[in-house]
Amino acid sequence: CISNNKMYSFMGGGLFCAGVGNILLVVSTATDYWMQYRHSGSFMHQGLWRYCVPGKCYLHTDSVAYWDATRAFMILSLLAGIIGIIIGIMAFMQYSSFNKFDKTFAAGVLYFISCLFVLLAMAIYTAVTVNYYGKRYGHWRFSWSYIIGWVAVVLNVFAGIFYMCAYRMHESPQSSNSR
Repeated sequence: CISNNKMYSFMGGGLFCAGVGNILLVVSTATDYWMQYRHSGSFMHQGLWRYCVPGKCYLHTDSVAYWDATRAFMILSLLAGIIGIIIGIMAFMQYSSFNKFDKTFAAGVLYFISCLFVLLAMAIYTAVTVNYYGKRYGHWRFSWSYIIGWVAVVLNVFAGIFYMCAYRMHESPQSSNSR
């Protein structure tokens, strides 16, 4: 009984981290403040979809490989995280439609996959941005949308860890009874 309470505590912590992490992923992906820089005396900012000059924003019309890769990995991360949340809720409610696989383990794996995708997106964006803007503009910086993406990485890691801990607690009584 105490083991079940701990297992549900880990699952609840995992769901909380995954939920907040996915909200942050949506905000990070959708907003226009991945980077800020000064160009021709005025401050500009850009996100994955648009760039903004004072008073007006424009869609990125060029298909730049690193933007496309970053967008794709962010979207894949969101999809893996959402599916992980659904399976995590099913595991929390002990939904028994799929008896052949452990939903707790599956949710943990999906959170780690989500983390991997967002980590790839952030690494690609970081590497290209530092290389390109670092050489061309003296006054530039990563902004809050970008930082939120990194916070989402950490939250997805914790969601995966919590669900793997819950899985180990769920498996421990079964493996000790079978000996």
